[in-house]
Amino acid sequence: MIVWINGAFGAGKTATARELIDLIPNSTLFDPEVIGGALTHLLPPKHLAEVGDFQDLPIWRRLVIDTAAAMLAELGGTLVVPMTLLRQEYRDEIFGGLAARRIAVRHVLLAPAETILRERIAGREVPPDLPDGELRQRQWAYDHIEPYRAALASWLTADAHPVDSGALTPYQTAVRIAEACGRGEVPVCDIVQTPEPTAETLAAGVLLFDEQDRVLLVDPTYKAGWEFPGGVVEPGEAPARAGMREVTEETGIRLADVPHLLVVDWEAPAPPGFGGLRLLYDGGRLDSTEAARLLLPGPELRDWRFVTEEEAAELLPPVRYERLRWALRARERGAAMYLERGVPTP
Repeated sequence: MIVWINGAFGAGKTATARELIDLIPNSTLFDPEVIGGALTHLLPPKHLAEVGDFQDLPIWRRLVIDTAAAMLAELGGTLVVPMTLLRQEYRDEIFGGLAARRIAVRHVLLAPAETILRERIAGREVPPDLPDGELRQRQWAYDHIEPYRAALASWLTADAHPVDSGALTPYQTAVRIAEACGRGEVPVCDIVQTPEPTAETLAAGVLLFDEQDRVLLVDPTYKAGWEFPGGVVEPGEAPARAGMREVTEETGIRLADVPHLLVVDWEAPAPPGFGGLRLLYDGGRLDSTEAARLLLPGPELRDWRFVTEEEAAELLPPVRYERLRWALRARERGAAMYLERGVPTP
């Protein structure tokens, strides 16, 4: 199990985590800041300079997942993780990756008043050997107050168990968290457990259209980026039926008819992915009443929208967009197409 302590800079996450490992039996501290520090030795400076925060690096998010899983496999028990996560898609990617490894996450939010946060940032000790370190460190913390406020207003409070640590010492805060976890007041995060593939996979997606012929895209909680409704075909399952099942599970829409095949696309292995066959089907047009029944957000999907082909180009990864582009052409022509890496092959 993981107890993830979230909160703005200055909330007291690390100090609380150090106290908490003495209160939760067989627990270990894991600070993902260590991963960020290691990346300065692993990645070229030019690459690091292209992002404003190491959390924006996919390698950091993956290493956090892999390291936490490896530590639990080695040590067992509970990991206490003090780390600010203010972007919901990063929270979903990390917690979803942990869920795929059957690792439960209890999400706690330290939520002192903003005035207290600012006081703590102003009084924070900064290493004296950093050039302009004090100014940069404090400004960094101040700059993250607004994203923290935005996260509170949208998803963070509803997602995490809040603890007002404004008038508490780190030890008192840790006691509150330990007691809340012990009483079951901090539930395991409700996120889909999608095991990572260990070999090539067969996946079936379904294109659904609105009355303006825009296509439905969804934003899964268990992986980064926009996608079509669908998922991996289970052993012994017909691909078209798998697409229908996934549409129902993700959106609540039940397709009456088996959808027509539009595209078969071979996706090349790209470590750590294994690639495989990707099928796209035409699920037909939803009228306004059917579209209004979309069950979102939920455990599997963060968001959804109907988009034009041009808008999809801004949301989908290039290969996935090419798959969609050729699927739309196949729909117009009434004939399925075979692709390799998103490119038609005679």
